[in-house]
Amino acid sequence: MIKSLRLVNFKNFADETLRMGPFTVVAGANASGKSNIRDAFRILHGIGRGYGLAEILGGRYGPGGELQWNPIRGAPGEIARLGSASFTLQVEMNLTGQARAWPPLMKYGIKIAVEQGASREFRVVSENLTVRNKPIYTSHPPAPDPVAKQDDETNFLLRMAKTGDQRKYGHRVMVRPDQPALTQIREHKKVVRPHKDYAQQVIETLANMRFLDLLPDRMRRPAFPGQSTLGDRGENLPTVLKEICEDPSRRSALVSWIRELTPMDVEDLKFVSDPTTGLIQLVFRETDGSDISAYSASDGTLRFLAVLAALLAKNPVGLHVFEEIDNGIHPSRLRLLLDLIESQTKKGRTQVVTTTHSPGLLSMVGDETFDSTGVVVRRPHANDSVIASVANLPDAKNLRGSTGLGSLLESNWLEDAVIFTLPDDGT
Repeated sequence: MIKSLRLVNFKNFADETLRMGPFTVVAGANASGKSNIRDAFRILHGIGRGYGLAEILGGRYGPGGELQWNPIRGAPGEIARLGSASFTLQVEMNLTGQARAWPPLMKYGIKIAVEQGASREFRVVSENLTVRNKPIYTSHPPAPDPVAKQDDETNFLLRMAKTGDQRKYGHRVMVRPDQPALTQIREHKKVVRPHKDYAQQVIETLANMRFLDLLPDRMRRPAFPGQSTLGDRGENLPTVLKEICEDPSRRSALVSWIRELTPMDVEDLKFVSDPTTGLIQLVFRETDGSDISAYSASDGTLRFLAVLAALLAKNPVGLHVFEEIDNGIHPSRLRLLLDLIESQTKKGRTQVVTTTHSPGLLSMVGDETFDSTGVVVRRPHANDSVIASVANLPDAKNLRGSTGLGSLLESNWLEDAVIFTLPDDGT
């Protein structure tokens, strides 16, 4: 599980850390920087997928010119914080759910510089991987290790941890600066198998993310048979649900949640194949025997279904990142939506991070989710923002019980409390 994400000079964050739990909620006003947190996760996800920096930040295109990866929002000079020539992302992962051979805590950090001048190219200038605070590799070992000088602009140097009978230094490894070292050392002959395995575990964690921005019109469309991956906009919903329903216990759970989450009196789901095209259409069978196609379902119902499809999947991804998961959901159904997310994330198979503007959603979060709820606030008279843990704000726990988090959000108390706790100089 990912425990924290640190952002240094990234977009509008000087040096802020998002503390994470099974279900992490991030509140904040428009333009405060909530979506920038999503962008940071996408960069890490791009690293996990083995992309180069230009692809991660500027978009990846296939051999036929098709877009395979959307670029990170913002011009090259806007990804690093205003006035900065580089940014750093650091993620902390607790891997206690793995086999005993795996360590319980790993930290991965990368610093990326934006070349000044006309090229505006990106290059890695610092990178490290630690296990239980012991380095597996680092680009800036303590002096007098010569690797720390990094005086070759065409290459990037790493110092691996000592192994075997190595006394002074571990292996010196040379990689390209236009791609994270994490995804290069797997093929390096000097890197020992245990170090490659540590790197691979981090890669798999970063690659195991999804970013869902659901569009009901996409979810209403029939799907090609056999498609078992839910698209980022909700594509393939009929066939994804069909695969879930092949397991009787998951089918029962799915239908039960649909009954609870929607006003429809659903008895079962049907998956109808078009006789001409063969495409699979989603149909709801109600208790009175009537059939209702997905074209007639409400936007909120389809959003619920997509969340259900993501969380009840046979092999859910490690981290789901949602933009305003409550969008289009009736306030009376928010409690059930939270019950679904909190019950599924407690099983330890998946995490969820979502942004929100909803006072209702904040008022209903459980105790564990409350502990991992953050608020993003722009500093007064400044361009940067801070990330604060709501649970650590003055008297927040008591006010949550007496007033409710939703009321605190509506009254701007959360923002005022964060500003109140800032140092007098605003730094």
